[in-house]
Amino acid sequence: MADRISDVWGKRTPFPAGGTWPLRVDECLAIPQDHVERWVPSACVLCSNGCGLDIAVADGRIVGVRGRAEDRVNHGRLGPKGLFGWQAGQSRDRLRHPQLRVDGTLRRVDWDTAMTAVTDRSRAVLAEHGPLAMAFYTSGQLFAEEYYAQARIARGGIGTPHLDGNTRLCTATAEWALIESFGSDGDPGSYTDIDHCDTLFLVGHNVAETQTVLWARMLDRLHGPDRPRLIVVDPRLTATARAADVHLPIRPGTNVALLNALLQELITNDRIDRAFLDAHTTGFEDLARTVADYPAEHAAEICGVPARLIRRAAQLLGESHRLVSTVLQGVYQSHQATAAAVQVNNLHLVRGMIGRPGATVFQMNGQPTAENTRETGANGSLPAYLNWQNDIHVRRLAEHWNVDEQRIPHWSPPTHALEIFRQCAEGTIKFLWITGTNPAVSLPELRRIRATLGSEQLFLVVSDAFPTETTALADVVLPAAMWGEKTGCFTNADRTVHLSHKAVEPPGDARSDFAVLLDYAHRMHLTDRDGKPLLPWHQPEDAWNDFIELTRGRPCDQSGLTYERLRGSGGIQWPCTATAPDGTERLYTDHVFPTAAGHCEDYGHDLTTGAQREAGEYQENDPAGRAVIKAAHYLPPHEPADETYPLYLTTGRGVYHWHTRTKTARVPELNDAAPEMWVELHPDDAHTRDIAEGDLVRVSSRRGEIEAPAVLCGSRPGVVFAPFHYGYFDQTDPDRHNRAANELTRTEWDPVSKQPVYKVTPVRLTKLADAEAGGRPVVVSEPALAATDDPADPSEERQ
Repeated sequence: MADRISDVWGKRTPFPAGGTWPLRVDECLAIPQDHVERWVPSACVLCSNGCGLDIAVADGRIVGVRGRAEDRVNHGRLGPKGLFGWQAGQSRDRLRHPQLRVDGTLRRVDWDTAMTAVTDRSRAVLAEHGPLAMAFYTSGQLFAEEYYAQARIARGGIGTPHLDGNTRLCTATAEWALIESFGSDGDPGSYTDIDHCDTLFLVGHNVAETQTVLWARMLDRLHGPDRPRLIVVDPRLTATARAADVHLPIRPGTNVALLNALLQELITNDRIDRAFLDAHTTGFEDLARTVADYPAEHAAEICGVPARLIRRAAQLLGESHRLVSTVLQGVYQSHQATAAAVQVNNLHLVRGMIGRPGATVFQMNGQPTAENTRETGANGSLPAYLNWQNDIHVRRLAEHWNVDEQRIPHWSPPTHALEIFRQCAEGTIKFLWITGTNPAVSLPELRRIRATLGSEQLFLVVSDAFPTETTALADVVLPAAMWGEKTGCFTNADRTVHLSHKAVEPPGDARSDFAVLLDYAHRMHLTDRDGKPLLPWHQPEDAWNDFIELTRGRPCDQSGLTYERLRGSGGIQWPCTATAPDGTERLYTDHVFPTAAGHCEDYGHDLTTGAQREAGEYQENDPAGRAVIKAAHYLPPHEPADETYPLYLTTGRGVYHWHTRTKTARVPELNDAAPEMWVELHPDDAHTRDIAEGDLVRVSSRRGEIEAPAVLCGSRPGVVFAPFHYGYFDQTDPDRHNRAANELTRTEWDPVSKQPVYKVTPVRLTKLADAEAGGRPVVVSEPALAATDDPADPSEERQ
């Protein structure tokens, strides 16, 4: 059994540029290997990397996993969550039976009673208030077939625009940054580009903890004979930042200023590909004018990063021949999210670094099936990357579903998550079905969210595998089958699609979300215009075949990705078609982008205001296959730190937990590694408040407060870090709400992506008790990850 608790990334297997990442198979079994009865192909669903694995089965139970050596994503490796997370499904507190709230208490009922309650209320709401009173909020961990069923029910059956996913919280900005620059969603590169690059630029992406197997791949290059240069943008000195040649410890909320300065340096020093810009892009001159206002010294004042480090980073970026950049929550959940993410795209465009081995940008995903919510239309888009403003696209969708065009809401953009919850709070939305997610811990400003979900005017249905803070507020709770207990497909961050096979039966009466949605559509008598069932499927493969046919000819063409083609594969990247049966490793190799007016997924926005571009305006300035360079000026955060709240809170993920710990808290190895909430402080901020290591502190914002032990390992003064995983389901006093980081965060979102701003919250600190009196728990946090050997060359520039 591999040890991925104290040895998170495992033994190094260095390799050179252009080489093949060596194999290393990780395995975790509860029984001897020769007692395993069968191995069932699947992939991990506990981060966006999408690592291929096999599920070990014996006596009708999952008894372990092993990495799949032939898989293109991980070459056999598994991280801590992938290796141990399978045990969550065997937790004693699995939801096994439906529940219905009767006289204020959730009580066990049968499926017919539960679904009758759901459909009776659905019909009543539709009859009295219409489809705009119905809403659905889904996950980033279902399968594509289940998302597609949700989209068809909501958009083609009920006719509501109120369908979004918790991917809005983590990677909506990835989607919109790609659309704004390239005309369509979908990362252009491949993880194999890491094998070829000479420079890595990681912007707000703590790969070491959020995607441990991807970091293992990067570490193996960094330990190889011709290591790439590594530049990291992060206010914290994470394990990722410790390995950097240049670490830019940015002040939270100032990404746009820093990126503009880097672009200014590249342009001023003529480190740009003028021929590429002239032939394949539009908008460069506006960018050049904008970034001229951001010399390194000016950006240094805004960002709190020395000008010499900005220049050194720009020099490395300008000298690179094969640049891979990745972007994640440090950008997406921060101020000016889409504007900042687009500047990373711009950096690649001005250098012509796209469409060839070792040259790409990853607008990274946070969840394992986040890409599928976007492909299937279960978030703020239409399926198959169809454009809601394009009447021809809407007609195509209506014809495929055999429904009237007017039934599909397309008079305005599909409703984003925070707007859905705002309408729930105001009483406009009367029915909300939450699937596989826990907004009572994950959404901002939790006091407001609890009041909304617990309101008597909202009928709340929750499908989940475990009791959570959200199921506790529901009117109906539906027990869901988990990964390994159902079949379906999902896409990772580099467009690799895996087919995950059902290995065992779900416990008790639990059912797959796919089966529940089919039942709901049938009970609601949702039909097409010929009176036939709107969801004419019997099993997930039927839905998948329907979906991939819809994608034919679109940028995300998966028409060749049948179950038969996926079975036994090591993952296949879309587009996958009759002419590309083995998939497509890289997009835009011909430097033609899907920006043409009749083909693009959206007409784009003003990056500063979020104003939607109109169809006529876009068509008059049709990019016609050119990438679109968009500039943006830096604007200060809307709620700055002040004398009352002098510090900035930033939240994030730890290596051992996943989202709100619904699964990982039920895995002994993972929960024992990080059992309790903690906050990270800079020693200077702590000492001026007489706070020592382990002291119990209160962190307060204008919206709430939390209490947790202090860990004095912060690397930037003025910044407080808190993991967002911890909620209340496993507390002895569930009514005491002082543990979840989102008690502090505010209801604000990016104007383009509508992603919440979690990382720029003004807070203050108060010491409550000494470590001894506060009873500091055992905490595994960043210091425990610092023991890893450092592959970077010693130099003055490493700060």
